Amino acid sequence: MFHLKKLVIILGLCTLTALTGCSKDMSNRDVYEESGNTINVNNKRHDLYNEGASRSVRNASNNYGFVRHQKSPLMNDNTANDHYTALNREQVANIISKLSTEIPNVNDVATLVTDQEVLIAYKTDSKNRNMTADQVKKTAMSVVPRYYHVFVTDNKVLMRDVENLANLDSTSRNARNLVNGLIKQMKKSPQGQRMNPSEDENGLTPDDHMGRNNR
Repeated sequence: MFHLKKLVIILGLCTLTALTGCSKDMSNRDVYEESGNTINVNNKRHDLYNEGASRSVRNASNNYGFVRHQKSPLMNDNTANDHYTALNREQVANIISKLSTEIPNVNDVATLVTDQEVLIAYKTDSKNRNMTADQVKKTAMSVVPRYYHVFVTDNKVLMRDVENLANLDSTSRNARNLVNGLIKQMKKSPQGQRMNPSEDENGLTPDDHMGRNNR
């Protein structure tokens, strides 16, 4: 009789443990659905970050972000470049503008992100225009893929031109001509220091310059 009671108690504890584990698993599932810390969780979030998120989501930002990509073993596999085409240009422009306004003496920033350039027009009362241009440019360089070229201007008149380009069809020939024309106007303003010995102030190499001249 004693052994029977002992067996009932053990079975009861096992059942309780199983239920607790199930409950904990469901709890974790809820946390993942809310925080979006896993890959493709409900496909709810497509932005680079969450604004106005709930407390539980903000707490999740304490975790590190990690992604691992491997080169495709197939020759000429173009899918390896899919992560570039998926760039959310509007969100990138938003981040660059926000970060740039944190730079001393930079008070208003308009940013346009194309398929290969970042155009930034800003208002500033800086006494050292070249240093400020360098800071704004390098802020953008730290956000976009390295093949991007960054052009800046502290001519506040050009802010409207940068904004107007956002309304164009980016696939049209006219849009490319307008972008190139605006870049020429922007380069009349300080562009900061050369990026390195092989790249100019805007991150272009000699090969890039040849390509732009042939457009």
